[in-house]
Amino acid sequence: MPRLAIVQHNASRLTVSVALCTYNGSRFIAEQLRSILTQSPPPDQLVISDDGSTDGTLDVVRAELAAQPARARAMLQVTILENASPLGVTRNFESAVRACTGDIIALSDQDDVWVPGRLARAKETFVARPELLLLHSDARLVDDDGVPIGQTLFEAIEFTPGEQREVKDGHALAVLVRRNVVTGATVLFRRNLLNHAIPFSDVWVHDEWLAIIASIVGTVDFDSEQVIDYRQHTGNQIGAAKPTLRVKISRLREPRDERNQHLVGRVEALLGRVIGLGEAVPTGVVEIVTKKLEHERFRRDLPVTPLFRVVPVLREASAGGYRRYGRAHYDVLRDLVQPDT
Repeated sequence: MPRLAIVQHNASRLTVSVALCTYNGSRFIAEQLRSILTQSPPPDQLVISDDGSTDGTLDVVRAELAAQPARARAMLQVTILENASPLGVTRNFESAVRACTGDIIALSDQDDVWVPGRLARAKETFVARPELLLLHSDARLVDDDGVPIGQTLFEAIEFTPGEQREVKDGHALAVLVRRNVVTGATVLFRRNLLNHAIPFSDVWVHDEWLAIIASIVGTVDFDSEQVIDYRQHTGNQIGAAKPTLRVKISRLREPRDERNQHLVGRVEALLGRVIGLGEAVPTGVVEIVTKKLEHERFRRDLPVTPLFRVVPVLREASAGGYRRYGRAHYDVLRDLVQPDT
């Protein structure tokens, strides 16, 4: 794997915690742990939250930790949390980050591999940019055996040049109210983000929630380097794969009622949190989220008969609602052709 270039700043004053969540990950966890523990400098704390594994995952974890040099073990604070009953991905990550004490928290999946220099590069970025609250990155997609599949994460999620420019220009919220482009396995954030993001919403995935809250109360940016090998396999709880034309067409045939109600519920939860954050929220954000909610309620309440949706959908498109709050032409097509049930 390539070694990343490191910017020359002193990052020694920043401590880093890694929040690593596991669930039946015995096949890959040792390789991931080695890639984390051999970072230079290594993290200051490792929090592992296991969600009720039954395949010996924690036995592999403990064996790998015991195999580390004595000096490295002495310098690393390790916390292992064991959930008696599975919490699910989002709650498991919430449990892990709550136990983190570092200035910076790095999220980690159990089956990826960090590129050497990844942690140092991220620390230097946070030192150089005190305003930065959350940083995410590109990744190289690999198969079960760690062999590159010829695609990057940003390519897979179709993170467009236009969206990237918006984020770089300080408008991450404008992107994230349309759709999520942040993948948790690549995320690092300042621990004070948790003051605003905890508890995580029940209707958002943890990385989406952290990203949009960070974009509201601070600055979100990305690193275009491929800082991890992001493994794609049948056991992924959440993965990344560029949708084929067949997949996109199949989505147009899916019933719209349950999905649209879920989208409304997500924005309602976000608006509730935004209002609750009070003065931490900049002027204009409540209006943005409120208008996003109005847009999703409009979509949910469209007529059952597709023919009767044409006029209101085209009117909303003409007014810019689909462009500002969704995936523009694709969502217009979705609303025109999807069956209601």
